[in-house]
Amino acid sequence: MNKQMKKLFSVTLAGVLAASCLASCGGDSKETTAAAGTEAAETEAAGETTAAAGETEAAGESTEAAAAEGGTFLIGGIGPVTGGAAVYGNAVKNGAELAIQEINAAGGVNGMTLALDFQDDENNTEKAVNAYNTLKDHNIKVLMGTVTSDPCIAVAERTYEDNMFQLTPSGSSVPCTQYENAFRICFNDPAQGGASAQYISTMGLASKVAVIYDSSTSYSAGIYQNFAQEAASLGIEVVAAEAFTADSNTDFSVQLQKIQEADPDLVFLPIYYEEAALILKQADTMGMDMTFFGCDGLDGVIGQLGADADLAEGVMLLTPFVADASDAKTQAFTKAYQEAYGDTPNQFAADAYDAIYTIKAALEQAGVTDPEIDPSELCELLKPAMTQITVEGLTGTMTWTADGECNKEPKGMIIENGSYTAIE
Repeated sequence: MNKQMKKLFSVTLAGVLAASCLASCGGDSKETTAAAGTEAAETEAAGETTAAAGETEAAGESTEAAAAEGGTFLIGGIGPVTGGAAVYGNAVKNGAELAIQEINAAGGVNGMTLALDFQDDENNTEKAVNAYNTLKDHNIKVLMGTVTSDPCIAVAERTYEDNMFQLTPSGSSVPCTQYENAFRICFNDPAQGGASAQYISTMGLASKVAVIYDSSTSYSAGIYQNFAQEAASLGIEVVAAEAFTADSNTDFSVQLQKIQEADPDLVFLPIYYEEAALILKQADTMGMDMTFFGCDGLDGVIGQLGADADLAEGVMLLTPFVADASDAKTQAFTKAYQEAYGDTPNQFAADAYDAIYTIKAALEQAGVTDPEIDPSELCELLKPAMTQITVEGLTGTMTWTADGECNKEPKGMIIENGSYTAIE
């Protein structure tokens, strides 16, 4: 993609996703501004020392002492840290821990020290509910989670019953925030599906599109359904819509053969990176030379491909975060994350980092100073606070509406030379 094309992509992307998100999320929020990660970004930009994860134990003890007077406020987290989706859960856990270390080093929240209790759900709904029950026994005050949509929906039923405040960093299915106690950091699935169709149309990438989606997950099916609806209204023909399920997600030869026969201009992949990597490999084996386009679930496909990373060359995806962005906040976060965990942060790590700073902003807006506050009483304070804050996060400037949806501007990526490149 040449520079002129990149510029057009960036300008167009901002417009179409903003329009889509506004349509699905509602109006603007209002008042208090909390700069998520501002301390770390500004310090890094000035060349001073930042608080990073992985500091010595003695330094960690000093950090906790700085805010110990107000006691410890316990945040629960749920996500897959083992199993096939572990890359998402571990990224969320790491991003959240990094934010908590920074906040505690700066004095905590209203004098309180933050702490994280993160439980593994293996991307399984039953285990996610069990994890939530464990966290309740541990006396958490709010829940940051879950990471993936289906477990998040299952847990949201329980948090609603308990009136526990829930903020998912990356649960994008609409029902994740169907109740008034639940909010999200990421875009919802309809916003991603509609924006993808609008972008493809506006950029003139394709008049005929094929889709491969996972009908067994609400994430993939939700994006596809809204994509198909929006594509039809824009005059884009979906010439093939090939589904698979969690029980048939390793051999895509039948789907790819049908797509090859349909001869589309572009293949839309509203799926996770594990299956996308297999599709790219199998398409290459079949001699298919097509443009592939996806959403945030494709983040991670390069690592999954390993030695075959060149197969992802030219793949495009919509995401609110790119680690190689030039702003000071992203650079400081990426450096601290790499030093702490030996890896480059993905969108899920950034979502979690922003989630912790959002909880901080909501606690400050609500004036919460008691770490032992009843979770239901706290939830009643945080629900209105969420509609009154603006968080300058890694993933954008965020505001929320009472239905739990987040408004922010997205970013675009293209895979070039084996790495994700921000389209500027």
